[in-house]
Amino acid sequence: MRPLTTTLLLITTLVTPALAQNPHDHHAALNERGKPFMGFDQQRTTHHFILLKDGGTIQVTANDAKDAESVTQIRDHLKHIAAVFENGDFNLPALIHDTKAVPGVEGMKKNANALTFTFEPIERGGHVRIAGRSPEAIASIHEFLRFQINDHRTGDPTVVK
Repeated sequence: MRPLTTTLLLITTLVTPALAQNPHDHHAALNERGKPFMGFDQQRTTHHFILLKDGGTIQVTANDAKDAESVTQIRDHLKHIAAVFENGDFNLPALIHDTKAVPGVEGMKKNANALTFTFEPIERGGHVRIAGRSPEAIASIHEFLRFQINDHRTGDPTVVK
C-alpha cells in the first residue's frame, strides 16, 4: 500500500467511529459514567438544571419516594459537588460528560471569587444553588447549566425564569 493511502485509511479508521456515534449512544454512555462518578443510578433518579437571574440550581431527586438509598447517594454527591466547586475544582463534570472542556467552567474558574455554591436537601434528594455576584459569573453559570440541560436531555428551559 502507498504511504498516502495507508495514512488515509488509518485516519478514516480512527475518525469514522467518532462521527458515527449517534446521540442515543452518547446519552447512554453519559448515564453509564454517572454511577461511578456520581454514586447513584441514573435510571432511578431525575436531574433538573434551573436558570435563575443570579445563577441557577442543579437538582437531583429519586424517582421513587421510598428509595432511601438513592436519596442518600444524591445528597452525598451534591454535598461533594458544592464543596469541590467552592474550592475551584470543576474536574468532575468533564469526567462525567467525557469531554476536555465543559462550557461555562473556564468562566466559573475565572470568576470564582464572585460565586457561591450551597447544598440544600429537598424531598427525595437535593440541590446545589449556584449564585453569582457579577454579570460574568452569572453568564458562566448559565452557560454551564445550558450545557447540562442539553447533555442530560432534561428538557428544562434554557432561558432564565
